[in-house]
Amino acid sequence: MILYNVTINIDFDVEDEWKVWMKEIHIPKVLASGAFLSSKMFKLLNEVPDATGATYSVQYFAENMSLVDDYLANKAPSLVKEHVDKYGTKHVAFRSILQEV
Repeated sequence: MILYNVTINIDFDVEDEWKVWMKEIHIPKVLASGAFLSSKMFKLLNEVPDATGATYSVQYFAENMSLVDDYLANKAPSLVKEHVDKYGTKHVAFRSILQEV
């Protein structure tokens, strides 16, 4: 099992709208790509004092790395662009890929 994890810090002033958009629009589009079996979304509870945003982990589970590679090469660019176009400087994101052992 492969875990494709996207960690996102989203500004507090758009957090509620962003969560709805993620759950109703973005995550379903990622899952519709066919690369992933399921997803989970978590909020980081131990935020840093004076933070300007909330941090979330969005986890997507794939059967193998070739599915993730195909997603990253062919489907992710347009979905990432859509996210950037909508939330611009209101977010920071980084991605990691992990293998179940």
